Amino acid sequence: MRISIFGLGYVGAVSLACLARDGHQVVGVDVSQDKLDLISSGCSPVIEAGIQELMQKAVASGRVEVTKDPTRAVLGTNLSFICVGTPSSPRGSQDLSAVLRVAEAIGCALRDKDGFHTIVLRSTVEPGTVEEKFRPIVEQYSGKRAATDFALAFQPEFLREGTSVADYDKPPFTICGADSERGVAALRELFGHLPCEFIVTDIRTAEGMKMACNAFHAVKITFANEMGRVSQALGIDGRHLMALLCKDTNLNISPTYLRPGFAFGGSCLPKDLSALNYMSRARDVDTPMLSAVLASNQIHVQHVVERIRREPRATIGLIGLSFKAGTDDLRESPLVELAERLIGKGYSLRIYDPHVNVARLIGANKAYIEAMVPHFEALLTDSIDQVLNCPIVVVGQLGDAVQAALNKRQYCDQLVIDLVGMKETAALPGRYWGVCW
Repeated sequence: MRISIFGLGYVGAVSLACLARDGHQVVGVDVSQDKLDLISSGCSPVIEAGIQELMQKAVASGRVEVTKDPTRAVLGTNLSFICVGTPSSPRGSQDLSAVLRVAEAIGCALRDKDGFHTIVLRSTVEPGTVEEKFRPIVEQYSGKRAATDFALAFQPEFLREGTSVADYDKPPFTICGADSERGVAALRELFGHLPCEFIVTDIRTAEGMKMACNAFHAVKITFANEMGRVSQALGIDGRHLMALLCKDTNLNISPTYLRPGFAFGGSCLPKDLSALNYMSRARDVDTPMLSAVLASNQIHVQHVVERIRREPRATIGLIGLSFKAGTDDLRESPLVELAERLIGKGYSLRIYDPHVNVARLIGANKAYIEAMVPHFEALLTDSIDQVLNCPIVVVGQLGDAVQAALNKRQYCDQLVIDLVGMKETAALPGRYWGVCW
C-alpha cells in the first residue's frame, strides 16, 4: 500500500519504519524540517531500541520519502495515519489543534483527489472527536462525504516508549473502529498478519479503549506503589507481596471484577479495605487511591438513587437484597445500602429475595440489617409478582425465573433499572436503564 503518516514523533516514526520494512511505500509528513532531514539521512528522530537500524534500512530500501506538503502526501497515497500530538492544557483537556489542522489539510487535498482515501487517527483523543470534530472539518474542506467518498477510522496504538518496535510487532490486539467496510479492509490488509486478534468495533469505543487502557495502567502502577509503601511500613517486602498477588490468575490478574456493574460489598472487601486504610494512616503512609475506593463505591450507589429521583415518585420494586445471589448474607450489601437511601428519601419499597428469610437471620447478619433498615421484614415479599407491579423495578439479582417473569410482566410505562447486566433486554416491552451502559 501507499501510506502517508502525519506526525513523526514516537508513534509516527516507529510506524513509518515498520511499515516500510513490511514492504509498503510510506510518505512521512511533519512541520519540523529537522525531523524530515534526519529521516532523509536514514536516522530516526526518536531514540528507541532498534529504531536506528530499522530506519536506516527502511530509507535505504527506497520505500520512504518525507515532505512538509500534506497535499502531495495525500494525493500520492491511499491511506493516511494521523499521529500528531494531543498535549494536555493546564486544566487537563486535550489540545486538539494539531489534529484539527491535519483534518483541514487532508480535506483540502481530498478536494482534488479522484480516488478513495482512508484516514486513520492514532492520536489519543476523547471519544467523539473523530465523528464530531474531525469528520465535519474534512467534509467541509473536501466537499465529500465520509463513508462514501473516503473512510474514517480510529486505531489505538499500544506502543511503549523504549519497546515500541517490539510492541508494534506483537501487540495485545488490533482494535479497528471504522465508519465503513472499506476502512476495516484497509486496516486488516495492513495489520491482519500480526500475531493477535483483529477486533472491529465502533469509532467511539476504539477512541475510548486507548484512554481506558492507559488509565488502567496508571491505576495498576499506583496500586502497586501504594501497597509497596504500606508493606514497607508493616515490615513486608512489597515486591515479594505483589509477586505473590500476581500468581493468582483466577481473580487477581484476570477479567474477573473488570465488568461494569453495581457497587461492591460483602463481608470482606469493605472491611479489609477500611482496615488497610486505617493501618496506613496509623503509620503516616499516604495512600490516596486506596483511600478513595470506598468513596467511589458510595458514589456508584448514589448514581442509581439519582436516576430514580428523575422519575415521578412511585413505589419501587427491588429484586435482591443480599450481597450475592444464592446467599442470605446482608452485611455490607450495596442493595441494602440502596434500600436504606431510598427509604431515607421517602420512597416506598417492595423487596423480593427468595434466599432471605427473616426467621433464619441470626447474629451479625441480623444485627446489620436491623440497624440499616429497621422493620425491613415488612418490606419483604415472597411474591415476585408484587415487585413487578411497581412502576420502577430495580434488578439487583437475576436468575432464569426473574428474567422470564420480567419478560412477561413488564408494561410499557414501567422502568427497569438493571444493576446486573441482563442479556435479554430487547424483549422487554417497557423502558430500560443500565447502571453503566
